[in-house]
Amino acid sequence: MRRFLRDNSLSLGFGLIFLLALLGQAVAGHADYNDQQIAHHDDPVSLGHYVTSSSFAADVAENWQSEYLQFSLYILGTIWLIQRGSSESKRPGRSGRESDEEQKLGGHAEASSPKWARVGGLRTLVYSNSLLAIMTTIWLGSWLAQSVAGHISYNADQLDHQQLPLSFVHYVGSADFWSRTLQNWQSEFLAVGSMAILAVYLRQRGSPESKVVGAAHDETGGADQWTLRPRTRNQTLAGLPTLELRSVAATVAR
Repeated sequence: MRRFLRDNSLSLGFGLIFLLALLGQAVAGHADYNDQQIAHHDDPVSLGHYVTSSSFAADVAENWQSEYLQFSLYILGTIWLIQRGSSESKRPGRSGRESDEEQKLGGHAEASSPKWARVGGLRTLVYSNSLLAIMTTIWLGSWLAQSVAGHISYNADQLDHQQLPLSFVHYVGSADFWSRTLQNWQSEFLAVGSMAILAVYLRQRGSPESKVVGAAHDETGGADQWTLRPRTRNQTLAGLPTLELRSVAATVAR
């Protein structure tokens, strides 16, 4: 159990923070919702009633969809787009889907490679794009959930104010829907763009999201990207030119 917790501490830690934040949102949102209920001379509702309401569902889903859109676009964008000097980018000249050898596919796969990376054909094609496919599917699903829950919540407010409800099609074209959506999108795009450019000049010791502290500003790629560099003369063996694999984080002599 201790080893499992250690080996999965990053995902477990963020999973715990997520649940605590979601609980906090539910409690705070419930209090705010009841304040509005009382202000409109309506009865307050229980916490259980609130967390199953369209209002809470819309608030949660609109944040989820923006996060998964952010990562979907980032995964797709980093295939082709480059930011010189950023730990978040591939090196200039390496944009694109890369060769089967670089990706360890088919005959280039290793014994420890996932089965679907080794078998070739449709399964390898699907697996080669599975991360982007799943993230995009979650984004679209949560965006749909936001639109459905937001539509119900919006029409409830309309009826409370003795106004006509909107059809679903009219709602997804409304200012309310796009205001909810774009206020999240703009913040996600700002955060991603800021990370890409700030990682060129700033460092965080010990984090794989950063270059090592002493790396040059124009050195591109994170600590897990390796480059071949020639050894110096006094490092050669018996006067023969050799190569060493050098990572951004450490030198591994061969």
